[in-house]
Amino acid sequence: MRIIRGIMVAIGGFITAYGLEAVLIPNNVSDGGVTGLSIVGSQWTGLQLGILITLLNIPFIILGYKQIGKSFAIYSIIGIATLAISTNLMHHIPTIVQGDTLLVTVVGGIIIGFGMGLALRNGGALDGIDMLAVLLAKRLPFGTSDLILFLNMFVFIIVSTVFGFQGAIMSAIAYFIASKVIHIIEEGLSGTKTFTIITDKPEELAQTIYERLQRGSTFKTVQGSYSKEDFQEVSCVVNRLEESKMKEIIQEIDPKAFVTIVDVSEVRGGNFTKHVH
Repeated sequence: MRIIRGIMVAIGGFITAYGLEAVLIPNNVSDGGVTGLSIVGSQWTGLQLGILITLLNIPFIILGYKQIGKSFAIYSIIGIATLAISTNLMHHIPTIVQGDTLLVTVVGGIIIGFGMGLALRNGGALDGIDMLAVLLAKRLPFGTSDLILFLNMFVFIIVSTVFGFQGAIMSAIAYFIASKVIHIIEEGLSGTKTFTIITDKPEELAQTIYERLQRGSTFKTVQGSYSKEDFQEVSCVVNRLEESKMKEIIQEIDPKAFVTIVDVSEVRGGNFTKHVH
């Protein structure tokens, strides 16, 4: 399992490097984070991008090791090393998108977002800013992708000194798109959700859910803080495609039910995956 995760982090680094060298950098658009600072430094000094990526990330790797853990630091070293080596190997590959501002930001953002999200989902990071965001996310009520976007605002100010104001704006747009892709990959492609329903008809509701969606439910007795009455709470996990159908069932069985819906990043065990007979 650890080997597979390491391979996936490395693949994420390779994909991100491709997005940089085949889309963003040839169009004078930068990445964010330490990679973005490395791109600026490469333009200023003429040093290879991969060397700067490695050097500038060392303090963050040490921080990740001390504050997050050995495993995270190791996976991050794998990802950053792959990113650094891949940028050097791909430096002269053909550009797949040229000139079209909108297309450059969208395609570049999607590619690097997918690569970075793949690394984060498998326990590593490709950028020191990512590591800092993961650390802050443990202490602040914000998601990793939101913190990455916030921290990169300061990076893009520096980027503007090399690529100009337009280049910095394009870089910010590309990274905004990337942050959304990171969120999708990090939180899970399945898009599962947990429905928590307080209803007067728990048995009927659970039976209908099973008959129409083939999803099991759990019951829990809860008490109202004001009324002191006992209620039955029904919990059920469904995928993104079943969400609207679930809402229809609740509306049909008990329109007055109290419902909360929460995004789920991952589902393991049980019989969540359906089997087609």
